[in-house]
Amino acid sequence: MAEKILKLASENGIMIFSKSTCCLCYAVQILFQELHVKPNIYEIDRDPEGKEIEKALMRMGFSGPIPAVFINGKMVGSTNEVMSLHLSGSLIPLLKPYYQANMS
Repeated sequence: MAEKILKLASENGIMIFSKSTCCLCYAVQILFQELHVKPNIYEIDRDPEGKEIEKALMRMGFSGPIPAVFINGKMVGSTNEVMSLHLSGSLIPLLKPYYQANMS
């Protein structure tokens, strides 16, 4: 399962492993939208293997809770880590390669 996660993360610039009912997941998605990047969202609660994906994320060092955010194939972390990076000014440089000028 870790191979599947790493493949998705490396093929998609910004990858968020999310749950459709999670307000923290939604908050991170809105933050990225406001920063003019379009993350790829993988709703693990809509995948029959979702529980296995979540367990594999934990084995990979993700300390939870979901969302699990990857940028440029590297695990960034969950909401706390993303918000900390943003507040410190370190998130935008990571997102620059994925900036979309014409987001609707």
